[in-house]
Amino acid sequence: MTKKPSILVTNDDGIHAKGLRELVEVMKLFGRVDVISSEVAMSGKGCGITVDQPLRAIPVEEIHGVPTYKCNGTPVDSVKLSFNDLLDYTPDFVVSGINHGTNSSISVIYSGTMGAAIEACLHGVPAIGFSLDDYSPEADFSKAKIVVAKVFQNVLDNGLAPYTCLNVNIPKGKPKGIKICRQTHGKWVEEFEKRIDPHGREYHWLSGYFKNFEEDATETDIYALKNNFASIVPVKVDMTCYKSMEELKNWTF
Repeated sequence: MTKKPSILVTNDDGIHAKGLRELVEVMKLFGRVDVISSEVAMSGKGCGITVDQPLRAIPVEEIHGVPTYKCNGTPVDSVKLSFNDLLDYTPDFVVSGINHGTNSSISVIYSGTMGAAIEACLHGVPAIGFSLDDYSPEADFSKAKIVVAKVFQNVLDNGLAPYTCLNVNIPKGKPKGIKICRQTHGKWVEEFEKRIDPHGREYHWLSGYFKNFEEDATETDIYALKNNFASIVPVKVDMTCYKSMEELKNWTF
């Protein structure tokens, strides 16, 4: 690109998240930045949108000197508002994060951080979701920011395939390097803890654990993280299973 790119920065941890501020600081090195973030934490909202209440994008105190808005909706709402109303231009890139906690394996479909990146893909805008394997509100992002800069520079230099975004997960501490990976085959095993509220009414609290179906696989994002490498998984919008399409053509209707 002959001019500095325009970059929309968003996240799902809320307007006050440290990871958002760290990401803005890096992106300012590369181009013009605008920020829009969910007003509160929206982890687990995935590609969800708001349809039952009005959306508002309100200017707030600038982050590192760039225009900043908070949105009362989901991360996807933030991107939709930016593309369709809030901004008077379409950004060249959308960068989401830096999420507090990983979004590896199947978490990609639940992640609000990745939901925002996927929404950008639907508009044909290259996007990256960044996550750090540290859930602390005061996590140390100093090493993660180096990975962010390296990955974004490569996207800037090489581009991305149409309707594709990157899911980047970074280990805590100093990574040994960066690996191109595939998504780990696994699932969250949900466990609902049943409780009783002060009024004697039953309610349930979601908990559980992650089950890795391929502990010995070495080309996956979780393997990379466990071995102190940052992982990059390219994610496509088209979820069609083409192999099954061919098999289904043999069905009799």
